[in-house]
Amino acid sequence: MLTERNLNMKKSLYCGIDLHSSNAVYVILDENDKVVFKKRLPNRLATVLDALKLFRKKIAIVAVESTFNWYWLVDGLMDAGYPVCLANPAAIDQYDGIKQANDLTDATFIAHLARLGILPTGYIYPKEYRPVRDLLRRRSLLVKYQTSTKLSLQNMFMRQTGQGFSYLGIRKFSDKELGMLLSDNEHLLFVTSQQLDLIDMLKKKIKQFEKMILAKAELKPEYEHLLTIPGVGVILALMIMLETGDIQRFAKVGNYTSYCRCVRAHCTSNGKVKGKNNSKNGNKYLSWAFVEAVHHAKGCCPRAKKFYDRKFSKRNGALATKALAAKWSKAAYHIMKNQEAFDLNKMFG
Repeated sequence: MLTERNLNMKKSLYCGIDLHSSNAVYVILDENDKVVFKKRLPNRLATVLDALKLFRKKIAIVAVESTFNWYWLVDGLMDAGYPVCLANPAAIDQYDGIKQANDLTDATFIAHLARLGILPTGYIYPKEYRPVRDLLRRRSLLVKYQTSTKLSLQNMFMRQTGQGFSYLGIRKFSDKELGMLLSDNEHLLFVTSQQLDLIDMLKKKIKQFEKMILAKAELKPEYEHLLTIPGVGVILALMIMLETGDIQRFAKVGNYTSYCRCVRAHCTSNGKVKGKNNSKNGNKYLSWAFVEAVHHAKGCCPRAKKFYDRKFSKRNGALATKALAAKWSKAAYHIMKNQEAFDLNKMFG
């Protein structure tokens, strides 16, 4: 039977956790890769801490799989004094020839890599900044839903009339004009009124989120500098600041641009494309923020518009937007790294 006295004779232990929505598999290895503990536990912090307390003084690292629900576990373990890291599942490749893979083998492999010191890890975002960052994320969802509702309304008018109307154009129509355009079809008129009401409601909710965000956000020194980027306003500057976290964790500008999903994900060999890498690897919120920024920048910055038009003539709108977003992400990196304002000459030469 394993006792605390026996554990004191051992060297460091390594814990790997394969985390799921309602439970997780915990595996603890010794320095020789021998399993000294393995168990599936429910996602209840008290239960987890009670199960691990026997090993606490000997655990060198607890590696938690970075899933959507890691906050409670990582925070709880760190508060209890455990050394914790986030395992990056997108960067972990198991041996392809393995015949059986399950939660137990996954947790064991995470612990094994932690023991060897080669576990790919993620960033544990500071607990104190998460609430406002998550408010911004929820706001972005409402903005996307508002945009999709506007586009849906525009598409309906295109189908019914054969004409393209902007959202603001539709908004300006009187009831009589809407009836004429939609042939007084009660179903189409009902959809129009409901979608317009929904857009108004979403606009109010977005404003409420913004009010809460601005009241609670703790501004960092780089915030004022981010506002100098064309197309970046108060909310986008906050999102870039909070989603980035500590800029020092990115050794090079290319690392940050890749994290913002502003570079192409492809694999080449001998000058030939061999496939595509994981294009979704990175931060989708930063990707969205920089795309939003360049959409605004095209209207207020002639040099940005010129760059976009040149790329658009050679490729397409999506790739041109991404190319400009890549430039904006590079500018943001240097702005946050060096605490300096945006410089058009540095950006476009």
